[in-house]
Amino acid sequence: MDAASLLILLVLGIGAGVINSAVGSGSLLTLPALLALGVSPGTAVRTNTLGILFSTIGSVTGFRKEIAADRAHIGPVSIVAVLGALLGSCLLLVSPSRALDVVVPILIVVALFLVVFQKRITRALRTRQAHRDAVRADALGAAHGHSGGTSHDSTSVIASRRPHPYRSGPLVAAMGAASVYGGYFTAAQGIIYMAILGSLSGRPLGQVNPLKNWLSLLVNAAAVSVYLLAHVLWGAPILWIASAAIAVGALLGGFFGAQIAKKLPDAVLRGAIVAVAVVALVRQIA
Repeated sequence: MDAASLLILLVLGIGAGVINSAVGSGSLLTLPALLALGVSPGTAVRTNTLGILFSTIGSVTGFRKEIAADRAHIGPVSIVAVLGALLGSCLLLVSPSRALDVVVPILIVVALFLVVFQKRITRALRTRQAHRDAVRADALGAAHGHSGGTSHDSTSVIASRRPHPYRSGPLVAAMGAASVYGGYFTAAQGIIYMAILGSLSGRPLGQVNPLKNWLSLLVNAAAVSVYLLAHVLWGAPILWIASAAIAVGALLGGFFGAQIAKKLPDAVLRGAIVAVAVVALVRQIA
C-alpha cells in the first residue's frame, strides 16, 4: 500500500474516531476506503476492526469518569456484549459477506426508528412499568393488610426492587444480539448501540454515550482477539500497515471526539445519529 493511501486512511481514521466518540459508526468512513483500495471484504473488516479498536480506546479514556460512575451496574451487559462479539466474529470467518447486504439495512432502519421515536418509546415503557408497579404494590399492600388503594410504602418497595436500567433483561438481551452484529460487522454498530441503550434505559443519548463507547471497546477487542487468533492459526489476512494508519488517527480522534461529545446537546446528538444512519443506509442499498 502506497504512502498516499496510508495518509488517506490516517485522516479518515481521525474522522472515524471523532464520529465514534460522539455518535458511533465511524467505520462508515474507513471501511469503504479499504474496499475502494481493492481490499477484499473479509480482510477489510478484520483490518478495519483492528484499527478502529484504537478509537474506542481513545473514547473510553475521554469518558473514563462517566464510565466509572456506572461501573457497579454495567457488568452483565459487558459480559453479554463480549460473548456476542466473539460469536459474531467467528461467524465472519465462516460465512459469506453477502449476508450483510440483507442484514445491515434492516438493522439500520430499526436503529433509526428507535432513535427518532426514543422519547415516545421511553414514555410507553415507563407507563407500562408504572402499571406493573401499581399492580404489584396493590398485591403487596393487600398482603400486609392495606386497603383503600395502593400504599405509598408498597410503591416505594416495588420501585426499590426494580433493577438498574443497565441491568434490565430487555436491554441486556438486546445488546447481546447487537453485539453479535458488532463482532460480525463493525460499521454502523454505534448507532444501533445508542438506539438500544437510549430507548431501553430511558436515559438521554448524551448519558448513554459513555456506556456505548465502553461496550464498543469490549466488542471490538473481542472481535480483534478472534481475528488475531485466526491469523496465527490459519493465516486469515490482515493488512497491518493499513490497520496502523487507521489506528493512529482513530486514537487521536477518539480522545478528542469524547471532549466534543460531552458538550453536545441531546438534540444535536440525535440529529447526528440520524444523519449518519441515513448515509449508512444509502451506502448499503446503493
